[in-house]
Amino acid sequence: MYNTGHRARLREKLKDDPTKLPDYEVLELLLAQVIPRQDTKPLAKELLLRFQTIKGVLEARPAELRLVKGFGPALEVYWILLRELMSRREEAPIRRREVLATPDLVAKMAKTRLAGNEKEELWLAFLDTQNRLISWERGLMGTVAGIICYPRDILERALLLKASAIILVHNHPGGAFMPSSQDIELTQQLASSAEKIGVQVLDHIIVTDENAYSLYQEKLLIFDK
Repeated sequence: MYNTGHRARLREKLKDDPTKLPDYEVLELLLAQVIPRQDTKPLAKELLLRFQTIKGVLEARPAELRLVKGFGPALEVYWILLRELMSRREEAPIRRREVLATPDLVAKMAKTRLAGNEKEELWLAFLDTQNRLISWERGLMGTVAGIICYPRDILERALLLKASAIILVHNHPGGAFMPSSQDIELTQQLASSAEKIGVQVLDHIIVTDENAYSLYQEKLLIFDK
């Protein structure tokens, strides 16, 4: 039977000074929220051994986490919840700021949400004439290999929202942050079609777990201002 006194001491230690807890004890307490009647120390240490840091543990892909003995369906759901909380925390300042002035702001928002995803996702930032955020939303979910995307679908959504500009963001699960020829072609097609209806494509940003690549910032694509 698990020693409940040990966990109580950890909680007191946390309340007294959280910085005194080593990483495995922080994870131990976190895991205990889902599996309170088990000794979570071995699982916490195993997770850190595999993924090296707390950041690595939190951003690990579901398939990788399922390989760790003791990391079951309940913890997988809890991890999804944690990731969603972190994503919304990252997005909140952007939404309050309203104006998306640089690609870095969009990339930071996207990396938190998309890091660790096993499949590609296309996210869209729709902006007004002052580059203020109207909506930040998932456009499409794809596969490990890519996304099938049609510019008309994006433009229909832009017209519905009465957006004046669009920023595209998608992730590369494999870790290669350079755009593919398909990425470039899609962006060019969308920019050309958008211009005809008075909507501007400001950028297309590719994110991985660690990096981000702005097609506009790297001068790979030049859009009229």
